[in-house]
Amino acid sequence: MKAVFWRELKNFLKNPLFWAGLVVALVGIYQNLEPYLGIHYFSDGELSPKPGAAVIDADITEGYIPAGEEKHRRLWEEAVARSLEQDFGMSAEEAEKTMEKTRDMELEEAYAWLEENYRYYGAEYTYEDTAWYSGTAAECNAYIEEKLEKHPFSWYLSRKFADFAGLYMGFLATVLLAFVFYRDMRKKNYELLHTKPVRAWQYLGGKVLGALAAMALILAVLTGVFMVLSRQTASASGFPINYWDFPKAVLHYILPNMLMIVCVYGAVSLVFRTPLPAVPLLFLYIIYSNMGKTGPDGTFNYYGRILAVVVRFPGEFFEISVPPVAELNQLLLPLAAVLLFLLAVRIWKRRRY
Repeated sequence: MKAVFWRELKNFLKNPLFWAGLVVALVGIYQNLEPYLGIHYFSDGELSPKPGAAVIDADITEGYIPAGEEKHRRLWEEAVARSLEQDFGMSAEEAEKTMEKTRDMELEEAYAWLEENYRYYGAEYTYEDTAWYSGTAAECNAYIEEKLEKHPFSWYLSRKFADFAGLYMGFLATVLLAFVFYRDMRKKNYELLHTKPVRAWQYLGGKVLGALAAMALILAVLTGVFMVLSRQTASASGFPINYWDFPKAVLHYILPNMLMIVCVYGAVSLVFRTPLPAVPLLFLYIIYSNMGKTGPDGTFNYYGRILAVVVRFPGEFFEISVPPVAELNQLLLPLAAVLLFLLAVRIWKRRRY
């Protein structure tokens, strides 16, 4: 088993695609995380609040903060009033009087009233667009401080890291792990391996652990780089940091997914005697894992899926949330991977040319 493990790991280290994949993942993840590495407390005069400006996907990186319930309702009324002026030709006074009539209504009732009386469609989308507003330096700093009292800066950044790193690693593993069983599934090699005095679980265990170690090596490099960058941002901005946040996020949200992917390759390779059918299957698996859906509140978002091999973390930086089924999913994945491994062992024992 040790010999198989080391041979597999060395094969990965000799493969140019391994190093190319590491570089691609590093650059891609950095491009996605770079805006968050500049988060800091704002100084007076640094921000120029933009009253009434609705920005989609706004975040603290641009000086936007979430509005409370009362302020959110007021921002929505102002946005609809502006639209009534610009798109419906109302005067400012008429638009203001129109919105005054909605103030005692529930939101759903106000949406329907505007649609029925003024053919104003999409008021609910305007409400979504006004969830964040351009704040002053004092407001933004108070928001940052409030969030850092709940978790250190590294907690938030490590979740964003796990989000993008998990996605890149899913596709990278799908490409690289095809090589794990490719050579051994050739007819002559397959027959020869069955004549060796090595047990099925030892051979397959060495292959799986060797592949997993190669993926873990890439993750270790990526984790180390972004831990250093996180430390630099925290030091420059005076943010609290916990060095264990990154390793814990990787071990919990990414490594089990890599184990599942390599075990899928093992089982599919032995069923079809080639790993190639696993490639499109795993791409579809990743797409399934990355799909959003409409939740109980009617909004479309990522809520996670059972046995997903990619865990996404929806929400803006300081509003990031763990998908509802993620914790259960990360417990089920290793169990499912073990079952696939046992299936592969069973097939290896029974299959003969």
